[in-house]
Amino acid sequence: MLKIRLSMGGAKKRPVYKIVVADSRFPRDGRFIEKVGFYNPLLPKTKKERINLEVERIKHWISKGAKPTLRVSRILGEAEVYPMPPKGNNPLKAIPKKERNKDNKSEGEKPTTEGAKAEPKKEEPKKEVAPKAEPKKEEPKKEVAPKAEPKKEEPKKE
Repeated sequence: MLKIRLSMGGAKKRPVYKIVVADSRFPRDGRFIEKVGFYNPLLPKTKKERINLEVERIKHWISKGAKPTLRVSRILGEAEVYPMPPKGNNPLKAIPKKERNKDNKSEGEKPTTEGAKAEPKKEEPKKEVAPKAEPKKEEPKKEVAPKAEPKKEEPKKE
């Protein structure tokens, strides 16, 4: 299957990508069929040199059945060569990681929907058993507790 994807180049911490047509079985930075553009993410979005596309060749390869990856389809969508992919829904992306972890720990106990299906079954019998057991336990405790307190008070007074 043909893919239009990014092939990484450049130095450490300074990436530059070639937009290439390659077989999906080939390695990311390995063999490719044709280079159809480049992408430099370090340049500001306003510069023309940030993205260079050979639009005719990209349209040719798409007509042959090549499918762009998500990142390349976004680049092609900005250049109005290919329809823009739908935006993903990640509400946690805007929250800093430290706060995400705190929220996940506190919410981790509550929202586990898959585990929650099994837990309510366990909780419901506990709730039924617990109210029956608690009144029985509370009544003897109340009766025993007042008797124990006067006995303790009497020796203290004497």
